[in-house]
Amino acid sequence: MNSNLEIRMAGLGGQGVVTAAHIVGTAIMNMGKHATANPFFGAEKRLAPAESYVRISNEPIYDRGEILYPRVIMIFSPQVITLGKSYTMPFYAGLTKGGLVIINSEEPLLSDRERAGLDQIEAEVLYVPATRLAIEFAGTDLAANMTMLGALCGSIPLVDLPYVIAAMEERFAGKTRFVASGTTAVLDESLKTKYDKLSQLVEKNTRAIEAAYAHATRGRPGPAQPA
Repeated sequence: MNSNLEIRMAGLGGQGVVTAAHIVGTAIMNMGKHATANPFFGAEKRLAPAESYVRISNEPIYDRGEILYPRVIMIFSPQVITLGKSYTMPFYAGLTKGGLVIINSEEPLLSDRERAGLDQIEAEVLYVPATRLAIEFAGTDLAANMTMLGALCGSIPLVDLPYVIAAMEERFAGKTRFVASGTTAVLDESLKTKYDKLSQLVEKNTRAIEAAYAHATRGRPGPAQPA
C-alpha cells in the first residue's frame, strides 16, 4: 500500500464520525505526515446521515471536501446500509479496486447485490462488533467511534495505534478544544459525563480501542510498517 490514503467515514448524527476523523487526522500529523479531516452533514440532529473524510499523505494536501474514490470506507451504523442512510448510494460507490470496508456489525448484513458489487472490485469487508466492544470495555456505546478507530489501526499500516490513542487523549483531556459543530461539542461533553474522571475516560477508551485492534488483526498478517 502506498503512503497516500483516503478514508470515507459514514454514520448517523450522534455517532462521532466527526470526532473520529479529527482524531485520525491529529494522529497522522503527530506521526510527521500530512492529513486533512472534513465533516459533511445536513441537519444537526441525531440519526441523520453524517460523513467525514480523511486524507493522508507524505506530501502537503491541497484537496479538501468530499472524497469520491476512497481506499477505505468505514460504516459506523448498520442503518447506513440497511436503511440507506447514506449520502452515497450504494454505500460503497467509488471504492477503489482492492479497497477495504469496515462495518460496525455483529454479523454479515450485505445483500447479494452488494456482495456482488464489492466482489467485482475485489474489496475486502471487515465486520467489527464496535458497539459491543465499546460497551464492554468503555462502558458506553458512545465510544463505538473509538473502537472503529481501533479496527482501522488493525487493518491499515499507515495509521499507528499508539498515535491514535495519544490523539484520543489529546482530544478529550488536552487543553486544546476542537469544535466542528454544536452537536459535536455536546457529544464530547456527553462522553465525558460517563466517567468520574478524565483519566478514567482515557483508560477505558484506550482498552476499547485496543480490543477492536485485536479483533481486526485476529487471523490477519500483522500490520507492516510503511517504508
